[in-house]
Amino acid sequence: MNPAVRTAGALLAASLLAWAATIEWMRGMDAGPGMDLGPLAWYLGLWVTMTAAMMLPSVGPMALAYADLARRPRAGTAFFLAGYLVAWTGYGLVAYAVYGALRPGSRFVAGAALAAAGLYELTPLKSVCLRQCRSPLHFVLGRWRPGRLGALRMGTEHGAYCVGCCFGLMLVLFVLGLMSLVWAALVAALVFAEKVLPLGDRLPRVIAAALVVGGLVVAVT
Repeated sequence: MNPAVRTAGALLAASLLAWAATIEWMRGMDAGPGMDLGPLAWYLGLWVTMTAAMMLPSVGPMALAYADLARRPRAGTAFFLAGYLVAWTGYGLVAYAVYGALRPGSRFVAGAALAAAGLYELTPLKSVCLRQCRSPLHFVLGRWRPGRLGALRMGTEHGAYCVGCCFGLMLVLFVLGLMSLVWAALVAALVFAEKVLPLGDRLPRVIAAALVVGGLVVAVT
């Protein structure tokens, strides 16, 4: 079987399994704003599983570009994806600490957070990170490092760009309800559209406007 087909199939299967595990994990949980994230170990397990479910489809083109150039695509790609998840785990740990300090249950805090997420979509940092995520071959060729440790480092670097690209959208998920499968699926779809679809680089302006307006509505109602 073609290595690209194997890699794409493995990513799809892993994403579906992660979604199934996430659905089971969230069963009976509070899905609204201001929910309790629970103990750190429990949250971290959910976060890593949910991140894999949401992000593996959009990281597919990057993983395929890596696998196409790697001499040992199976082992190397696994380490690349592990590094990618390491970066998102770091984001999750920081978010857990900030959320515990702020607990955005207040409509003013929630509204301000949504508006801030919208404004972030217009920042130069967002643009730089999105360009990196939308240029798989350019990233892989420009940051190529051999071996499994090299793959791990490359995956972590790409994960950092992905965090920078999706920071605002994931903030929305925390504000509106981390345990909500509907919001998780919507955010995952927006991430995929921005990073993979042909006109995805135009979406941040639309998303920014929607989030700023939504934040104002939440804050005053």
